[in-house]
Parts: sequence; C-alpha cells; structure tokens
Amino acid sequence: MGSEAELAQVADEVRGCTRCPLAARRTIAVPGEGNLLSDVLLVGEGPGAREDATGRPFVGPAGQLLSELLGAIGWARADVFITNVVKCRPPGNRDPEPEEITACSGYLDRQERSLDPAVVVTLGRHSLQRYLPGARIGAVHGGLRRAYSGQHVFPMYHPAAALHQASLRETLFRDIRGLPAALLAARQAIEDERMAAVQAVKAVAPVDDDVAPADDTEQMTLFQEQ
Repeated sequence: MGSEAELAQVADEVRGCTRCPLAARRTIAVPGEGNLLSDVLLVGEGPGAREDATGRPFVGPAGQLLSELLGAIGWARADVFITNVVKCRPPGNRDPEPEEITACSGYLDRQERSLDPAVVVTLGRHSLQRYLPGARIGAVHGGLRRAYSGQHVFPMYHPAAALHQASLRETLFRDIRGLPAALLAARQAIEDERMAAVQAVKAVAPVDDDVAPADDTEQMTLFQEQ
C-alpha cells in the first residue's frame, strides 16, 4: 500500500531537484503518478517533450500506446503507478547517462519502498538494467523474473520502440497479455514466503502452556497487518 504522504514528499523533492545537469534544462520535473494501492509499478526510462511540458509521465505518443496496452488486458492508467528511472527530460530524448540515473535512484528507491509493488514492469533497457544488470531485453522480455534485490520483475520493450520499429508492436501486445498471470504468480510467491516466515517463527517460539496458540488464519492476519 502506498504512503500518500511519503510519495507526495518525493514528488516535491523531485520538482525542486538540482542533483544533476538535467535540472537546468527541464520545464517541469516528472515524479510519477498513479494508484497508490496498486500492486503494479511501471518504470520507464525518462520523460519526453510532452511529459516535460506537463509534468506527467507517459502522456505523449508512447504513453498513448501504453494506454492501449493496458486496455488490452482490461486495465487503465488509474490501476497502476507509473514513473521513470530519471525524472527530468534528457536533451533531445537521448538515453539517460549513468550519472543521471544514479542521481535519481534515491527517489525511485523511496517510491518502491512506499508502494511495495508485487510486480515491477520495466519499460526499456535502462529500466531493465536497474533491476537485472547485464540482462538483454531480447532474452527476458515477457516473462516474470526475480531481481537480485528480491523484487519480481516483468520486463517489456519500451512503447516508444514500437513507434520506430513496427514489428515490436505485436511483441508488446503479446507480452502484456502475460502480465495478469505474472502478477498472480508474484502474489502467490510473496504469500508463500510470508507463510514460510510465520512457520519459521512458530517453530522457534517458546511454548507457553497457559496460552492457547492462535490458529493459522489469525497468525496470517497479524503478519499481513505488520
């Protein structure tokens, strides 16, 4: 569940950020937006011209295709949270530089912690490298992967790539149709890990003969609320 106060704080800091040279040329920084309760976080690469003008992510041509992709599985932008690896537009829509990604990484770290998504959908190779360093997007797209940090990642090509290479459009639609099943699988894996943690605690906890043990349902409820 996303913390509204924390995400608002991150957004405020992003809009006033001067951590890298991109700040000097931006019109409006683009912190990200979406459903704070969503289990799905979409992470792109960086804002384009339309995003720089409006302060909103994925509102240009690539964003229109992203909306179509979400619609293909019965979802909408309001169902997910969308952000980028860098929050200010690189000049001429060039790729973000490593130092720019590093300067912005703390903001994305905090967004991830606050949102605690079950699945992170990476859009493009720069987003992919944050979670799966060294992975080739052509080899991993369209499948659920586990990042070294433990996060469940669903890599996809960036929608902008399909605007320049028409053959990728079909690939994007095919891949996103696998996202709902990937989300269910990630949720199940997270639940299994929580249950394993509960059982591990129960196995080592001292037994008090005067206190009746709680049943598994109660234990699970308490664990989820913490």
